[in-house]
Amino acid sequence: MIGGAKAHYDGIKVFSETDQTEDLKKISVPTLVLHGDDDQIVPVKASANLAVKLLKNGTLKVYPGYPHGMLATNPDVLNADMLAFIQS
Repeated sequence: MIGGAKAHYDGIKVFSETDQTEDLKKISVPTLVLHGDDDQIVPVKASANLAVKLLKNGTLKVYPGYPHGMLATNPDVLNADMLAFIQS
């Protein structure tokens, strides 16, 4: 939120144009994918639902009503879920 506009634009452009399919297929460790179902920037159907299928050992947790940036708006819930995943 305090970065420069050009840096934000360049980051979004590169991220949105990069196919990460082969990288995701190579990840074999247990991986938790968290996503809000009200993300208006990166829809869950176009991202997390597809990504978790490519991971060898992926777990998807979707949060009803959570937006893009949910770690900033709901850190208590997400931190607890991440800690539980790590401890399991």
